[in-house]
This record gives sequence, C-alpha cells and structure tokens, in this order.
Amino acid sequence: MSSQSNPNVPENPSGQPVAAPQPSENPWVEAIKTIGLSVFLALGIRTFVAEARYIPSESMLPTLEINDRLIVEKVSYHFQKPNRGDIIVFQPTDQLKQQNPSLKDAFIKRVIGLPGETVEVMNERVYINNEPISESYIESPPDYQWGPEVVPPDAYLVLGDNRNNSYDSHFWGYVPKQNIIGRAVVRFWPPARVGEISPDPAYQDQTQPPTPPAAAPPAQPQTQP
Repeated sequence: MSSQSNPNVPENPSGQPVAAPQPSENPWVEAIKTIGLSVFLALGIRTFVAEARYIPSESMLPTLEINDRLIVEKVSYHFQKPNRGDIIVFQPTDQLKQQNPSLKDAFIKRVIGLPGETVEVMNERVYINNEPISESYIESPPDYQWGPEVVPPDAYLVLGDNRNNSYDSHFWGYVPKQNIIGRAVVRFWPPARVGEISPDPAYQDQTQPPTPPAAAPPAQPQTQP
C-alpha cells in the first residue's frame, strides 16, 4: 500500500515533507529582550565584578589626582584578604555616619594596618608592631602623632597618601571588612596616566610642557576625600 502525503505539510522538490516556516518574532519584542539582557549584564558586572569611580579630592596625592577615573574590582576579596598597600574603596563606617548622617558617597584610602597589628604614627613615620614601614608613595611625611592602637579583628586601618590632608582612620577609626567595596586596580583617565595603580606613583616629567586638557568622559560615582 502506498503512503499518502499530509496535505497540511509542504513538500520539497524531492517529494520529502518539510517543516512549515515559523512566524518571526516581533522586532520590538526582540529589541526589548536585547536591551533587557544588556541592562541585566551591566548591572550584574557593576554589582559583582567591577565598576568605575572618580576622584573628587586631593587626599590620595600624589598617587591619585582630582578627576582620575579608576576601575575598582570586586572579586579578589572574596578569596583573599586585603594586603597592606592596597588602595580600597569602601562604604562609610558607622562612626563616619554618626559624624555626618547625610554621608552616602564611598571613600578611597590605602590599607596600612592589618587586623591584630599595632599601629603608631610618630616622628613623621608609620610604625607597624614597633617597626617603621617604607612609604615611597606619600605626598609628605605625617606631621601628627597617633596611637599606638591595635587594629581590631576583621578591620583595617586606612590612610590617605596625602597624609596631612586626608580624612582617614586617624580621625574616625577602622574600616570593617564588610564595608569594603573593592580594590582600585587601573586608572583609565586621563590618557597621559592610563595604567595599573601600583604603590609607586608614575610621576610626570615636570620639565615637559603641560598637556592641554582633554574632554572628560561621563561622570562616574565619586569617592569621598
């Protein structure tokens, strides 16, 4: 007995049935899906992986200058603890909020004292467990005395590189680990100083003529002094 073809299924020239074409999706629906996915990925990256920040003050001179744009990565501290010398971005501590209830912007400072260490600032030097540390990155030696104090567990003492013009731990205490947003790793603006952020600032040659200012990229979330 010969088989009968289904009249509802089209055949190709060879006589074999082929699937009916599927209706294409509305282009507006496709566009909305694409935009939604892009927004989801962007928010996910900013929340969990990395984000851009800019510097509004001179508290981290000479390492970071006003209007520097940075990339802050948020992954590494899930697997390791902050190290001395790391430049971190963090949410205001409880003590900072008590001093200024309207404070919302994040801060950026350098990690100096680790949990359990005894820190003291005297004779224009920082001492960790009674030993002075080498700091090639500061603007000028600190002109104040502080400590000695023991850094609490799961907290960090942070100072600005511009020691005498920085609102930092020697004013308001320690940064709990849970307040840390991430670590500053790359400067992407201005073009003349693009590169990795390291403990040793890349000073510009003062003998060269100044470079005309370039147009800045769109504003990013700022950090506090």
